[in-house]
Amino acid sequence: MRAALPALVLAAAVPALALPVAAMAQDAAPTYHQPPSPIAQILDAKPNPGVSVSPDRKTLLLSDRSNLPAIAELAEPMLRLGGYRINPKNNGPANSRVSWLTGLSFQAVDGGAARAVTGLPANARLTNVSWAPNGQAVAFLINAPNGLELWTADVAQAKARKLNGPMVNAAVGSGFSWLPDSSGLLVLAVPAGRGVAPNVDHPPEGPIVDETGGRAAPVRTYQDLLANAGDEALFTYYFTSQPTVVSLNGRARTVGQPGVVMDASVSPDGRYVLQTRVKKPYSYVVPARLFPTDVIVTDLNGREVHRVADLPLRDNVPTPFDAVAPGPRSVQWRADADATLVWAEAQDGGDPRNAAEVRDRVFMLRAPFNDRPQVLIDLKERYAGTTWGRNDVAIVNSRWFNTRHETRTLVDPSNPGAGRVLVDRNYQDRYNDPGSVVTEPNARGRSVMRFNADGSKVFVEGDGATRQGQYPFLDLMDLKTGETERVWRSAQGEYETVVGVLDENGRKLVTYRESRSDPANLRVRDLDGGVTALTHFPDPAPQLAGVSRQLITYTRDDGVELSGTLYLPAGYDKDRDGPLPLLMWAYPAEFTDAAVAGQVVDTDNRFVRPSGSSHLFLLTQGYAVLDNPTMPIIGRDGAEPNDTYIEQLSASAKAAVDAVVALGVADRERIAVGGHSYGAFMTANLLAHTDLFKTGIARSGAYNRTLTPFGFQAEQRTYWEATETYTEMSPFTYANKVNEPILLIHGEADDNSGTFPVQSERFYAALKGNGATARYVVLPLEAHGYRARESVGHALYEMSSWLDRWMK
Repeated sequence: MRAALPALVLAAAVPALALPVAAMAQDAAPTYHQPPSPIAQILDAKPNPGVSVSPDRKTLLLSDRSNLPAIAELAEPMLRLGGYRINPKNNGPANSRVSWLTGLSFQAVDGGAARAVTGLPANARLTNVSWAPNGQAVAFLINAPNGLELWTADVAQAKARKLNGPMVNAAVGSGFSWLPDSSGLLVLAVPAGRGVAPNVDHPPEGPIVDETGGRAAPVRTYQDLLANAGDEALFTYYFTSQPTVVSLNGRARTVGQPGVVMDASVSPDGRYVLQTRVKKPYSYVVPARLFPTDVIVTDLNGREVHRVADLPLRDNVPTPFDAVAPGPRSVQWRADADATLVWAEAQDGGDPRNAAEVRDRVFMLRAPFNDRPQVLIDLKERYAGTTWGRNDVAIVNSRWFNTRHETRTLVDPSNPGAGRVLVDRNYQDRYNDPGSVVTEPNARGRSVMRFNADGSKVFVEGDGATRQGQYPFLDLMDLKTGETERVWRSAQGEYETVVGVLDENGRKLVTYRESRSDPANLRVRDLDGGVTALTHFPDPAPQLAGVSRQLITYTRDDGVELSGTLYLPAGYDKDRDGPLPLLMWAYPAEFTDAAVAGQVVDTDNRFVRPSGSSHLFLLTQGYAVLDNPTMPIIGRDGAEPNDTYIEQLSASAKAAVDAVVALGVADRERIAVGGHSYGAFMTANLLAHTDLFKTGIARSGAYNRTLTPFGFQAEQRTYWEATETYTEMSPFTYANKVNEPILLIHGEADDNSGTFPVQSERFYAALKGNGATARYVVLPLEAHGYRARESVGHALYEMSSWLDRWMK
């Protein structure tokens, strides 16, 4: 585990005379600061519970959520192994990746008060709550001094109890899953008697040596990889688990031998276990999911009955996003059958640059796995999963990233080999999205299509994006003709989504409903009757209730229509108060179709409140905010979008600035730009290539694309294939052109591919060396997103103080 940085804030590298009198000096000592009122009060407000509906649609589970954790929680031990971050104290995910729950309640869908679950330990911290297939209980993990304990709570009595058995190994995934008959759970357990962890604190026995053999092995910039023999030993120790069946009466029996089991799932009939087991030799250049792997099927005694795949190390997958590793992948159980395996295999060697009529072939194999696999369907794109229905109905999904195209094909699993295309579209096209088939857990807890009463139609739900707003809908689709009929649509001025269909004809629904002024709450909507409210969650931030919001539209010089949501502080009057200092917060996106890139969707019917380190908190400090002004980067006439990235980005920013100035809510001398991750990359580029902005805020970004040479964001080409584009897009190249003040914030333990903290470190050094005005803030222990209360508060303090300094 790398030690935390000793300082919270690094010095601003600017000549003394370049700073205004009110400039902030370098902090004398690392100290967390609180954001100004009322931001701190909003951050400390108790969050509303999370809600889930039982598989039988009879019960709501209300989960009490903890607030932002203290930095002391993030400071608990953490190991970074094979692309994962784990807590060695409990053999689960690191605290930076867990949102702990503090309590549970059950509430009947047909009415009545919520009943708090009793029997939990004092000050319990819960995670990974999962419904039993029959809807009569939930299982979950509780953090204990010696590991993660498996508990259940039954709906009838609302009482929790610990299941006697081994500690759960949740280093990968949830660590457990329900048996199909709800009689118990399959657990990945910490092996009994495994002893103490290996002692790796000793001098190295020799150098670390790697050597190529002339085989191309392009890899992206993965984080948290194994680095030495000590890491290998720790990975084996903490990721080895023992598959174990634990019954609800507390009896436990092992299933085969311990191993580095990355995934295990019971077949729908409860007779077999599909296991994914990693084996040596490990790799120091790719995460564990690409290590050599056995995919096997065992019986419940652990005896291997079928080997699906023996996969080698996969460190040579080509760089385009449509590339995949050869061999079986996406191996799963068919949801609507007893024990049938389904998987895909590339027919083009996994390389999209190879010409091929068939890209992927989808196979099925029924138990007892002795026959030759059946071909379910051949695909012209990459397999993207199957929505299962029944023996004669399934929908196979495929996608091709390079064209942003998707296909959904209706197939008959009982007569495999061909299908009928239902959907053929650009998946970025929001206006013409037909929605997706509604699924629900069947009696075995597997997700399958929801049919109408006579089985001739399936329910379809969608976002219903229009220029005027998103209005979710519920349709019925005829399986023979593909035609749909509208069952229900969210009302004007409201945003209401379907959580569950309670009857066979879709006349009674459980929905989440919100509006501009009403927070999201669950209700039962009877289309032939009335509406019954199920929850009454309050506004989590009433201090922001008076903020005004409107969608603005404007046009780029090349004719592309753009939009953004303009927020104005509560009580603001343009005629009385005049233009405000304004923050523009954005995130670019790549498109292949200009018409799709210009689609505008209003958010006037949505309930919006900031949380975490949201830039919208700055509305409380007298700033206007233009949120998500669209920054489309469009590929035209066969060119890659990024070949004209700077030109398109600058044109979009200029159009946005012109729009808010024309409205009279901002003046050109007091507009800032900011963003997180790829938005930070955008911010640095706009400061380097334009003079549109007074200052910028760049959080957890990447600034030198040569440090991500095998592709980044939506760029599929390597640095050597597009050297000029990589160079031109890197604000590091133009650090000497950044002549506006810039605030850099970065999590010291950033775990996002491509945004290593060295990106901000070296960009700051480049700015400093060229005499720029910059401030660099490092948040100890934080990953790509900021979790700790102290870190979130301090990030908002820095953002508010920085804007006050340069904009007020």
